[in-house]
Amino acid sequence: MAKTIALKGSKKLLNAWAFYDWANSVYSLVISSAVFPIFYGTLFRMEGIEKVGVFGGEIARAPLISYTTSAAFVFITIIIPLLSGVADYLGNKKIFMKFFCYLGGISCMGLYWFSLENIYIGLACYFFGLVGFWVSFAINNSYLPDVAYEEQQDAISAKGFSLGYIGSVLLLIVNLAMVMQPSFFGFDLSIPESVMQGGVESKINAAKELAKNNASIEAMKVSFLSVGIWWIIFAQYTFYHLPTGNKKEGEKKNIIFNGFKELKLVWHQLGNEVKLKRYLFAFFVYSMAVQTVMLIATYFGEEEINWGTDAERTIGLIVSILVIQIVAILGATLTARASKVFGNIKTLIVVNALWVLICIYAYFVITPMNFYIAAGCVGMVMGGIQALSRSTYSKFIPETTDTASFFSFYDVAEKIGIVIGTFLYGFVAQYTGSMRNAIIFLGIFFLAGMLLLTKVEKVKNL
Repeated sequence: MAKTIALKGSKKLLNAWAFYDWANSVYSLVISSAVFPIFYGTLFRMEGIEKVGVFGGEIARAPLISYTTSAAFVFITIIIPLLSGVADYLGNKKIFMKFFCYLGGISCMGLYWFSLENIYIGLACYFFGLVGFWVSFAINNSYLPDVAYEEQQDAISAKGFSLGYIGSVLLLIVNLAMVMQPSFFGFDLSIPESVMQGGVESKINAAKELAKNNASIEAMKVSFLSVGIWWIIFAQYTFYHLPTGNKKEGEKKNIIFNGFKELKLVWHQLGNEVKLKRYLFAFFVYSMAVQTVMLIATYFGEEEINWGTDAERTIGLIVSILVIQIVAILGATLTARASKVFGNIKTLIVVNALWVLICIYAYFVITPMNFYIAAGCVGMVMGGIQALSRSTYSKFIPETTDTASFFSFYDVAEKIGIVIGTFLYGFVAQYTGSMRNAIIFLGIFFLAGMLLLTKVEKVKNL
């Protein structure tokens, strides 16, 4: 039976596009935000070390993962325009979306073997997991104007993020249960018989604690497998319904570098698109802060909050991330509704102002309860600013079938911002000796983004 092609604006096509957020958001939650940062820190604490020998020297755990993240985003920044050029001239961007989806999913499963002894393999899986997620996500973003009409884009963009939050929370709840109650899921908590026969209560308790930690580590590793499987399986619905892409007629020579040529053309077009140019500059500034917060929130919570025991830290951090995700569903929906009443730009201005207040509050956060409150506030504005930023850009780009290049430009700007933001965050934290000072530094970016958005509003209301 022949496949029925879904038309632009149809419910089937819109839902298929939004469903990719359900498929891949488990990566951003479980790997980037929740379980992997805890797993990574636990490995070092169990070994009683802060540094590991790698690349010919010893590097502390926090800078090591930060450098790997920065390197991944530099690679992503380069590869996105390369793929854009090839996709435009071959007219098949879906095949690239599939490739990077599978690369990311398999890399997540590869994290099961992450260990300090196999640090290079582990870092490679972490690196390519980031690459797979962000490149496939960028390609999916470029489909938005292809699948939705302008009046549909705010709502379907918000729906995508909401689906992502719901799906990722469901999987994280299962992962959290495995970490908290590993024995219930069949993980081994047995301790050596020789220890049990020793009769020393302190040794027995220590052995039980070590066994539980080992079982929790194993549960975390299994959660990495679950992310890769979830991502690849649920992406199939999106792949089945999405069109292959728009083929661009023209010169076929040097198609690998045509993406950079397209970015240059987009840059020149910005000269005639004052509204778009001002919006992109504002987005570049505040996105640096948004993405940095998303990447470092768990590391901040692990280091700066007085949790008490290691078990309380693990549970507390995962619960905090769950709070962010659950509240973000409401936040994305409310932001989409606010944009209909007040306009996209005015709504983004208010959201950036709220981010400034959150950064100020985070500077004084010490107790777990303080952190939970901060997590709830972050969730309320995180999903909204991402969804609305994506749909606002889609509305601002001129009429064109070359959506891949315009969204490539958007994603390159975002990724360069991430590289700069994470580097400056680490620089400020290192040289002031406090991650709290770096949080205030991020607040300055949100303030600048808010002021720059006021200039967009003066061009034309949206």
